[in-house]
Amino acid sequence: MTERFVTAEIEGAIGTITVRRPKALNALNAAVVGQLFEAASALAGNPAVRVIQITGEGDRAFVAGADITEFVGATPADAMTIALRVKKVTDLLTGCPKPVVAVVNGFCLGGGFELALACDIRIASSKALFGLPEIKLGILPGGGGTVRLTKVAGSSVARMLALIGDPIPASRAYELGLVVSVHEPEELAAAARTLADKLAALSPFALAQLKSSLTIAIDADMESACQAEIKAFALCYSTEDQEEGAKAFLEKRKPVFTGK
Repeated sequence: MTERFVTAEIEGAIGTITVRRPKALNALNAAVVGQLFEAASALAGNPAVRVIQITGEGDRAFVAGADITEFVGATPADAMTIALRVKKVTDLLTGCPKPVVAVVNGFCLGGGFELALACDIRIASSKALFGLPEIKLGILPGGGGTVRLTKVAGSSVARMLALIGDPIPASRAYELGLVVSVHEPEELAAAARTLADKLAALSPFALAQLKSSLTIAIDADMESACQAEIKAFALCYSTEDQEEGAKAFLEKRKPVFTGK
C-alpha cells in the first residue's frame, strides 16, 4: 500500500489539504507532489466544496521546501522533471475556480513558498518563516517562485528574497503584502475557519468569475483586463445567485447562495 503523505478532508463546504511529513518538516518529494495534485484535483472537482485550504501537519512547518535527497546526483533532465511536477500542482491551484487559502503554520520555504504563492490568499502563524533559499544550494527556484513572487510583491522584494536567500518572519511578510493576516499559533486554525466560512457563504459562480478576472488582470493590458471583467460581470446576471443577492439586499437579510 502506498504511504499517504497528503490527506484531503471535507467539512461542510470547506476542503482541507494537509501535507503530513512532520518529521521531514513536510518537505516535498515526488510522492508528496503527486498526492498534492490528486487531492487538489479531487477537491476542485467536488461541487460540494466551495473553498480549499492547504496546510502542513504539526506546528513547525507548512512545507519547508523540497526534499534535498532527490537533488543529489540529479541531472538537468531530472531537474526539469522535478520542476514540471511542482508546476503541475501550482498551475492547478491558480486555475482552480474555487478560492484557495494557504494556512501557513511554520516554515514556508522554497517549494513550500512556491505552493503558498500559488494560492489566492495566505494567512500565517506568527512563528512562520518565508523564503527562497535555493541560491544557497547553488541553484534557483524552479517551481514558479521568482515569477509569482515578482507578481505578488514586486521585483525589488523578489530580488531581495531570491538573491540573498535569507528567510523573513511572518510580520515582515505581512508588511510586504505576502500574507493578509498573522495570528498566534493557537489562533491560526480558528482564523482560517472564519475566513473559509466567509468565502463559502458567497456565490460559487461569482467567485469563479472574480478569480478569473483577477488572474487576467495580472498580465493583461488595461483594456483587455477591463473587457474580461465586464464579461464576467455580465455572466453573473445569468444566475439565480445574482437574483438572490439583490433580493436579500433589498429585504435586509443574508443571502443564501446555491451556486445556481
